[in-house]
Amino acid sequence: MRVAKPGAFALVLPFILVFQSAASAQQVDPLVVAAREAENELRQTFTNLQFEDFGPAPVKGPIYQASAGGRIIYYAPESEHLLFAAVYDRNGINITALAQDRSAQRKLAAIDTSKALAIGPADAPQVIEFTDPDCPYCRALDRFWAAKEAEGKPVRRLIIFVSGIHPEAAAKAEHILCSPDKEAAFKTVYAGAAPVELRSCAEGRARVEADARVVSKAGITGTPTLIVGGKIISGFQQAELEEFLKTGKALADAAR
Repeated sequence: MRVAKPGAFALVLPFILVFQSAASAQQVDPLVVAAREAENELRQTFTNLQFEDFGPAPVKGPIYQASAGGRIIYYAPESEHLLFAAVYDRNGINITALAQDRSAQRKLAAIDTSKALAIGPADAPQVIEFTDPDCPYCRALDRFWAAKEAEGKPVRRLIIFVSGIHPEAAAKAEHILCSPDKEAAFKTVYAGAAPVELRSCAEGRARVEADARVVSKAGITGTPTLIVGGKIISGFQQAELEEFLKTGKALADAAR
């Protein structure tokens, strides 16, 4: 029987341990490497921003862009995430806003406002307004417009009724369109008053149906939805409307 010499064993064992340690050091997780590279690229590309933290996001796989209710949204099917976000390129350009503008232009091309109910001075900045008589935010928007008019900032509202959300919306829209003073009837209904009797007429019913076709063609799914200055505003976004009034009034004054 041959017995190994103690000295030889002592030499081989440290060599094995050193070799295994070197091999382990080389087997770095590729995801960790990718994360470090991504973080370095982020900091080098967007040098004007200070980043306190960096790590993997829960979103996985390819991301797709869609439009819903005038908003651009992003969908990641692999991780089943829906993203409501603004995407900027390396030059600071909001490409989500550009996509929304293109969507607004397509919708605008599909909208015939020649028969829309017009409220406000003809020479004021123009707003296309998709509205529902029973929508609380639409009523808040009407109060906002009234306050702006009192400040000397009127708008020309081209009203298109959305009648497929609340059950009495179509009847109230028809009542407004069948009234002798349509603007007064509009303001009364949007102030929350319930007419003793809702007016009905063939012309008003036809207008409500025509508005419904416009709403469907334009892909409007919520109220209020506004098109101002070629841009879609979903919901009652007061800050955006205030900004529009500044630029819109200036343009309207310059055109006079």
